[in-house]
Amino acid sequence: MILLSRRSLLAIAAVVDIALHARPAPVAAKVLAQRHNLPPRHLETVLQALVRVGILKGVRGPRGGYELAKERRRITAGDVVRAAMSVTGEDGLPPLPESQLVDEVVGPVVKSAGEAFLGELDGITIEDLCNRAESMTGPDAGTDGALDFAI
Repeated sequence: MILLSRRSLLAIAAVVDIALHARPAPVAAKVLAQRHNLPPRHLETVLQALVRVGILKGVRGPRGGYELAKERRRITAGDVVRAAMSVTGEDGLPPLPESQLVDEVVGPVVKSAGEAFLGELDGITIEDLCNRAESMTGPDAGTDGALDFAI
């Protein structure tokens, strides 16, 4: 069971992909979207949120794209998930039930579990994920049967 939203998973994958491919030139959103079989516009809101919080840096121009704004060992999966969560508005969701049970029992337990989950993600750096990706081989390594790295 995966507890992260698709947007959060996509954000982590995008940051790891950029960390692996952004040398010598930034990674274009279009190329990133192609590697993950997504429409480019689907990624833009996530990438812009990552730029706003200082995880990614946007580079303008014909050879522009995205690169890490700081060292990959200084970015955690928790940082990336928090940035991705900031993009999702809860405007379309129904209101929470107003009850003592939610306010005093269920809410605090769920909040505590969420904080513990993010705390675990804070212990995983983009460096850790890059090292894991770089060590992978075989048919399950990437979407096309093998990881394609240009480091």
